[in-house]
Amino acid sequence: MKTTKTTNKKQNGRAGSILLGAVRGRLISTDFFMRHWVPVSVLVLMCVWFMSNGYECKTSRETILKLQDKREIVKTERVREQSLYMSRIRESSMSRLVSKHNLDLRIQDTPPYKVKYNCD
Repeated sequence: MKTTKTTNKKQNGRAGSILLGAVRGRLISTDFFMRHWVPVSVLVLMCVWFMSNGYECKTSRETILKLQDKREIVKTERVREQSLYMSRIRESSMSRLVSKHNLDLRIQDTPPYKVKYNCD
């Protein structure tokens, strides 16, 4: 029974000393960093890497959104230009332009013939 009381006192004392050390600033001291410099430096590097990766993802998303907006604008401009082009090449507008410039051209009434020949 005495051993149980002494172990409880040791556990309570140990927990109290950890809490007391944290309050007094002795839990993470220079000795801690001297003993565990590799894991601490790896942890710091990983945190910096995660932060930079998050920043890069955020800027990439913003770039993608800007490019999508530009794509929509270009797509709209292409449709507008295509409709303008199609209106310019219509037969009626072409015949108007021909008559305007006095080119003496006319629309054929009959379709063109295909000439077939045998080379025997």
